[in-house]
Amino acid sequence: MIGHLGSVCLALGLVASVGSALLWLRVAIAGAPARPARIAGWATLGAAALACGALEAALLTHDFGVRYVAENGGRDVPLYYTVTSLWAALDGSLLLWLLILAACAVLLGRRAAGPDELRPWALSVVGVVAVFFFALTYFAANPFAAVSPAPADGPGPNPLLREHPAMGVHPPLLYAGYIALAVPFAYGIAALLTGRSDRIWQAVVRRWTLGAWALLTAGITMGAWWSYAVLGWGGYWAWDPVENASLMPWLTATALLHTLIAGRRTPALRAWTVSLSCATFLLVLTGTFLTRSGAVASVHAFTASPLGPMLLGFLLLSVTAVLGLSAWRSRAGSSGAPSPLLSRESALVGNAVLLVVITAVVLTGTLFPLLAEAVQGGQATVGAGYFNRSAVPVALLVLLLMGVAPVLRPGRAASLRPLLVPAMIGLGTAAVAGLLSRPGILPLATFGLGAYVLAGLVAAVPRRRVGWLFAHGGLAIVAVGVAASSAYTIGVERQLHPGQTVRAGGVTARLAAVDPRTATVRLELSGGASGVSEPALRYYPARDTTVSVPSIRSSPLRDVYATVLAVAPDGSAATVRLAVNPLVGLIWAGGALAALGGALSVLRRPARRSPVPAAEPVAAVSTA
Repeated sequence: MIGHLGSVCLALGLVASVGSALLWLRVAIAGAPARPARIAGWATLGAAALACGALEAALLTHDFGVRYVAENGGRDVPLYYTVTSLWAALDGSLLLWLLILAACAVLLGRRAAGPDELRPWALSVVGVVAVFFFALTYFAANPFAAVSPAPADGPGPNPLLREHPAMGVHPPLLYAGYIALAVPFAYGIAALLTGRSDRIWQAVVRRWTLGAWALLTAGITMGAWWSYAVLGWGGYWAWDPVENASLMPWLTATALLHTLIAGRRTPALRAWTVSLSCATFLLVLTGTFLTRSGAVASVHAFTASPLGPMLLGFLLLSVTAVLGLSAWRSRAGSSGAPSPLLSRESALVGNAVLLVVITAVVLTGTLFPLLAEAVQGGQATVGAGYFNRSAVPVALLVLLLMGVAPVLRPGRAASLRPLLVPAMIGLGTAAVAGLLSRPGILPLATFGLGAYVLAGLVAAVPRRRVGWLFAHGGLAIVAVGVAASSAYTIGVERQLHPGQTVRAGGVTARLAAVDPRTATVRLELSGGASGVSEPALRYYPARDTTVSVPSIRSSPLRDVYATVLAVAPDGSAATVRLAVNPLVGLIWAGGALAALGGALSVLRRPARRSPVPAAEPVAAVSTA
């Protein structure tokens, strides 16, 4: 019964989304009343909400006659992880995607305070995106398909998804950030269709991009923390293809925000702004393809599925449409003189270009194994070394310009004299760190640039908005945390018998006991830390999977990270990894601060500027 109800809701949502797209197109072309289109949008949202509710009800009542519940539910799963199982696998996560997308469409379609002639065009595009994902879910990934005979129990979700409460926060944050970027994309398409990108266009795109950026920042930070706390390898970022899939739209969304600010005084940048608004969501679709097609091997990816060809087809169709419209509009000229070299706009554009360069580097490294396999038929890998050597130096240049922009004047040349004090503080910080230790050139540069950016932000406090300061300060803190934890982490791996010790970074751990039944190790810490640490290996027979659960003792300056890698069957020994990770907490604190800054920036009203033409022609550039 629940499965049938869920399938009916998906079918109704598909019909309603088609109606919404067509009705908003009618509003855009003929100026028809918007009320029927809004009603269709609400019907789409209601259908998505009912479908999600039906699947949650099936999970909570253990209705194993529903395929998704039979594959991801379980009677022994705690209530919290039963609820979050809705997005624990491919089909259910698409329902959450549909719910958020329909909610964004309703929010965008509400009555506006002023005229926005591009909004019906944008809502038509959002409607087309909704039609595709409803069709994808209903025809290719319907979680409500029946199972006969129904099993008595299910295996539960992937064990890695029931070891940390972040399961309830990280995926919804990422999905919300991804999907909110559909609105700037839709407005970018609307600008290409109509040849207009006026101040209202900029305000709407800015607000939605800021909201999506804040959500993505929080989601990526939460995902890094989750990886650090659950996977047991002691790190938080491995340049995994699915991690990269979340990073790339974040980078281009950041570049888009920079060009939106610079474009207020430099109309020539409007084309780049439109292109970035389109390219960012195209990268979301790329990440969706990588995550849900099984094309890449990743601990984060879903298993192989028949969705791959459909997702790839929609992605290629979207890229073709954007490039075609861009070529069509490329004949339109753009007005406005370039900004002076030593102006705030030049620094913002420089940072945007660098962010796009990093995106290209990450995209190349992520797709290269797929392309190599398709062309040569063999397997190829791109390791962390490529990304670190290629992307990190460019990221340091981004930090450099982050410190320059606050002291420059908008629209005119300015002196760099105010940078003297922050630069001296940065150089002093790097010198002190180099004298006290030898972390390497890149970490030293990061320490110096981080101090330089933070010092410049402190000087700019009276003249800047709080959200802007929090966002930039948080990113500088994240950079320092990444450099410190990468340069100074000390780890030792050793097989121990009860009574033996292992030492790392001034912390001594003594193996006190081994429980072979639960694969739990009791470590007594001393030296630089004190107390008891109990890492464990947990076996899930339904999935035939063993998960290493680390024990982390955090303090403001460092984490003591212990992992049990193996336990002898007779309990006579255990293989333990002990690590001391300095200043890793700066990453979580900085990420939270940056996300808060983005959220505060969404809430504030943009400052009034000098009048500009109501509509500017769009000279689109390639988004490839």
